[in-house]
Formats: sequence, structure tokens, C-alpha cells
Amino acid sequence: MNLLKNPNFQKLYVISLLVNISMTTFSFILPLILYEYTKSAIAMSTMRLMDFLPNVLLGMFIGVLVDRMNRRLTMLWGNVIRTLFAFTLTVVLTTTEFSLWSVYVLGFVISSLGYMIGSATNAIMPQLFERSQMTEIQTRLSLQSTLISIIGPGLLGMLLLWSSNALFLWLFVGCNLLIVFVTALLQKVPNPERSSQSLWQDLKEGYDELIRNKSLFIQTWTIFFSNFASSLIIGVLTFYALDTLHFSKEELGFMLTLSAFGGILGAKIIRPLRNKYRRGQIYTYSMAVEVFILIAFMFAQTWWLLGILLALRTAISTMTNIVYLALRQETTPNHLLGRVAGTTSMIMKLALPFGLLVGGYWADHFAIPPIFLISAIIISINVFILFKTKFTKTV
Repeated sequence: MNLLKNPNFQKLYVISLLVNISMTTFSFILPLILYEYTKSAIAMSTMRLMDFLPNVLLGMFIGVLVDRMNRRLTMLWGNVIRTLFAFTLTVVLTTTEFSLWSVYVLGFVISSLGYMIGSATNAIMPQLFERSQMTEIQTRLSLQSTLISIIGPGLLGMLLLWSSNALFLWLFVGCNLLIVFVTALLQKVPNPERSSQSLWQDLKEGYDELIRNKSLFIQTWTIFFSNFASSLIIGVLTFYALDTLHFSKEELGFMLTLSAFGGILGAKIIRPLRNKYRRGQIYTYSMAVEVFILIAFMFAQTWWLLGILLALRTAISTMTNIVYLALRQETTPNHLLGRVAGTTSMIMKLALPFGLLVGGYWADHFAIPPIFLISAIIISINVFILFKTKFTKTV
């Protein structure tokens, strides 16, 4: 069946659309509210940490829950509970003199539920669709997410001129409520077999499956190092553009907008590339190209050139992520998919805080351009590993 005519995909696409709209709205308005209330960068950074922590602290345990529970019901009741917490947070932020700790706790719970729902959504896909369709599904969902990330902040910024903060928060609640209704319409899927194992045995089984799946294991660690290289740049790029290259705020905005279009490029070209090359080739040679892009960062002095380079990096990141997610869904036994997803996600995200810390320290004490060279060397090591393990031929 044509994917676009598949009722389950249509519902899943609508769910993804509502999730992207809700999270874009939430990510846009909450920092503004916290800034107005606290005038503190630390408060805003701490809130970002609350969004990041569930992935690292709870990822593997959430994976066990996803594998032990019915994926559709996990999505449904997880969204019901998240809607209730979103409603509570909105009431706290709009009708009371709130305390920061309550916002942090509610934000942590909402992010944890979101991570669990996302894991269940990824795990249910092989139950609803042919495994051969995973790459196309991930491509379409990635393109949708990228478009919203480009268009959303601009539209929300214009809407903010004529509306209050409360409207955005209620929009967030409303999207979550709609997600509940659409999720309830998804096709029912079988319950997983009841596990007689302990929690730790389940965790070990998921980790053992990751070790057994050599292609996925290699990709997971290459993404770990890629994330570290990316976080080095993310942590210093805005500072570098403003302090060293003396871009105006408008030029910085144009640069970041231009870079976002790379996500569309990556999602658009992955399909024709997939028709001509193996996914291992796409993944490996994309990283090889990234090495030269990172070296070019050292010599870019204008906002438009940096924007183009960032767009190319975003395109490569989009393609490698699509390949990775599709491979994980296709090659992992469905009853282990939640645990493998939780384990791999935790490993990959661990690199981010270390990279941000190293990048920030470097920017305070040394010239920034060598960071781009260091990132290029890290990606070069990834490329060497991929060729050494013959990844281009195995996937």
C-alpha cells in the first residue's frame, strides 16, 4: 500500500505534526516566561537541563517499560497524563506566583513522559508498517519536523506581538489534547509477552542485543563522537559570530535561518541517494564530506558562508539520523526495540554536556577556529572506523 494512503501513517503523521507544533510552542514561550520572571540565564539553563536529564537518567528504564507494555496504550495514556501535567504547568504559570522548583519538576515530568511516548512511537512503527518502509517513514517525519522548526519560531514571534504568553501555553495544552484523540484512533497492536525477568535482566538483554548488532553498535558510537564534535561547535558558534566576526544580530539570525534549510535538503536528497547507494555508503561518505565542511569553518568570515556551511552540516546530520533510525527499527527484534532505543539514546546524548563544557572553556581561554579543526579530526576518526569495519558493505 502507498504510504500516504495508509490510514495508520496518516494518523501517525498528524500526531507527529501536533507534537512538533506543541514542542516548538513550548520551547519558544517557556524561556521567555522564565526570563521575564527571573532575569536569570541560570534559570533558563536549568530548565534546558530538565529537558535533557530524562534521556540520560531514565532512558534505559523507560525502554524496559516500553518493551513490557502495549505500545499503543503507552502512547495513549502517556499523552493523557502529559496533557494533565501540561494543564497543571499552564495554570501554575498563568494564575499563581510560581516557584522555580515547581516549574523544574513539572518540566522534568513532561519531558520524561515525552521521551517515553517518543520511544513507544518508534517501537510501534514496525508493528504497523513493513520494515522496508522505515527509511521512507523517517524521511517524511524528519522533513515535517525540519519545516516546522524553520517556520514555527517566526510565526510564533509575530503572533506574540498580538497575544499574551498564556495563549501559547494553552495552545501547548490544546495540541496535547488533540494528540490523545488521534492516538486513540491508531490501529490496535498485540500486547508484548509478559516478562518473567527482573528489571536488571531486561536491561542487560537490551544491552546485549545492541552489542550483538554490530552495525547498530558501530553507528551508535560514531554518533556519540559526532554529537561531541557538534556540541563543541554549538557551544561557541554564537559567541564566535558576535564577538570575533562581529556579526550583527540580524546577520546572526539570517545565518541560523539559512542553516535550518539544510534539514530540508537532507530529507529531500536521501531518497534518490537511497535508490543508488547502500545506506552504509550514504552514512560513511556523508561523514567524510563533513570533515571538509568543518575545516572550511576555520576560513569562513561572512554570515552567508557560515550559513551555507551550517546548512550542509544540518543536511548531513539529517541524512545520518534517518539512516540510523531506520536501521535501528529494521534490525532490532520488536520486543527489544524500547530497550535498545533507550540504551543507544542514552549513550549518544551523554556526549552533549561534555562537549558544551569543553567548548565553553576553550572559548574563554583560546582562539575559537582550532575547535573546528578538532571537530574535523573527531569526525575523521569516525570515518576511519566506518571504513575499517567495512560498514559501507554491511548495511
